[in-house]
Amino acid sequence: MIGEDRDLLLELLALPTAGPLETTDEVCLWEAAHAYSEAAESFGMRTVHLGPAREVDVLRHDVPAVVREAIAEDPDFLARQPNLVLRVGRAEPVVMFNVHLDTVAPFEPAGFDGARFHGRGAIDAKGPAVALLAGVRAAMADPAVGRDVSVLIQAVSGEEGGAMGVFGTRPLVEAGYHGSLNVFCEPTGLRYLPRSTAAMTACVRVRGEDAIDDRPQAGHNASVLLGFLAQHLAGALAGRVPDGRVCVAGLHTGHMHNRVYGSGELLLNLSYGSTASARALAAALDVALREGLAEFTARFRGVPPFHRTAVDAAAITRLEWRKRGLPALPPQDVPLLDAVAPRWPAHEPAFTCDAIWLADVPGARTAVLGPGSLEANNAHARGEHADVADLDRFTDVVRDIVVRFARNGGT
Repeated sequence: MIGEDRDLLLELLALPTAGPLETTDEVCLWEAAHAYSEAAESFGMRTVHLGPAREVDVLRHDVPAVVREAIAEDPDFLARQPNLVLRVGRAEPVVMFNVHLDTVAPFEPAGFDGARFHGRGAIDAKGPAVALLAGVRAAMADPAVGRDVSVLIQAVSGEEGGAMGVFGTRPLVEAGYHGSLNVFCEPTGLRYLPRSTAAMTACVRVRGEDAIDDRPQAGHNASVLLGFLAQHLAGALAGRVPDGRVCVAGLHTGHMHNRVYGSGELLLNLSYGSTASARALAAALDVALREGLAEFTARFRGVPPFHRTAVDAAAITRLEWRKRGLPALPPQDVPLLDAVAPRWPAHEPAFTCDAIWLADVPGARTAVLGPGSLEANNAHARGEHADVADLDRFTDVVRDIVVRFARNGGT
């Protein structure tokens, strides 16, 4: 990476690009896309697509509920989140790189101390996005790049916030913007991960009657019921499938101390590496929820403040799916990457990203590869950062991938 690359990364980091699923603050994804496309065009790439997804291409049965609801509530929801496609060359075959310019919230100020970039998106994934451009630029010094093969870059919105790429990566892939080799730029410690989990989100919802704190027995105590179910489900579902994980996430009933809340919800995120595992997790959740409700009733029926909640537990509790039916990327061989990066160990769990949308594309080999670590670099957390040395190494890896792809005729 050269000085212009570092300037671009600081410019991108200074832009708040958390999407409207993450924040109600200003969303500057158009500005980020324009800055990125201008940088790419300065060394010979061309913009072949820039714009948001169409509603008709997004609203489907498997779209997460949070996206459907956002589109219904905000007529500008999609319009504020563009997707960019850059290309060099017109030949086939094509190597495609995908990176996302949207981030999680909250925004963190940009900074650079000469060795480390700080700010939201530094590692996930604005830093890798800029290093990617530098790598493609370096690869274009080889005359075969652009002449014998082409390079595509997808710079998308809608990777974060639970959108799962349904208005970013998926419509671009369905429009034909993919290659025979596809690399998704996410932090993997520069090990290539040839698989990706998907995730489904379940909501255990309690709808009962509130009560005053002086007469707690008069209502339903959703806090006690959902707290009990959270622990029960955590124990019952952990380790159920070898290629997925269970995250017991948000539990909410209310904020006040002087009342009993009769309604609330518990969220669970269930990742999986195959359709079979998804089915197994969903079935296990159904069983575990019934068992948990029965156990709660037996335990609290004789406790006066919670008697009504215990008796009515099954009647006031239901399971809703907020996200379900998304594909997972199965393990695959990507021989070209074996020459430039170590493979992610088979025993280490994968993670979820937009690579799932290449799962059913014929003739496509797909992997996840990028600098840094989601954990060590504080992605999605306070103090997110990326080291120049890691970004430079990723630039070299991208260059090697593109050059090898060109010299090997796309194999």
